[in-house]
Amino acid sequence: MAERTVETTDDGRYIVVNGRKWRATDPAIPEPLRKQLVSALMTGRRLVKTKGDAARVMVHDAKVALGERGDPWWEPTDDGRRERLAATMRTLLRERGEKTICPSDAARVVGADDWRDLMPLTREIAVELRDAGVLAITQKGEEVTGTDFHGPLRLAARDGLEFQPHRES
Repeated sequence: MAERTVETTDDGRYIVVNGRKWRATDPAIPEPLRKQLVSALMTGRRLVKTKGDAARVMVHDAKVALGERGDPWWEPTDDGRRERLAATMRTLLRERGEKTICPSDAARVVGADDWRDLMPLTREIAVELRDAGVLAITQKGEEVTGTDFHGPLRLAARDGLEFQPHRES
């Protein structure tokens, strides 16, 4: 089977399909994480046929995480980073099912080589999502409360995340 090539604009920010421009996926997303986000996007698209609007939140979150919606990945704003980090956490948690994620996975998607600089914001957003009932924050297998924690953390999905609409973080 021949590999399909996609036409892109000279700056690489858009793909061109049948003469129409669509925003390209952020090329700085590490490949293993990009594959997980694309898998979650495809799952959401399939579920739209049977679940309708309930599954559209999955598609939206995945597209924001990939950089295809929301603020342009090449000109990120503070609000855009917050939205993209939250969408990435929700999408990765949906994709991994009952497995946890490391907050740094979301930071790597959004921050590329500068992901470490995003870790304080990433933890802040994780706390906001925890307080909204979207996820749990764990450390050494135990759920943590409050905001005064140090060391490695894991994020786990709460029941009902699958079709939970995004909220402003």
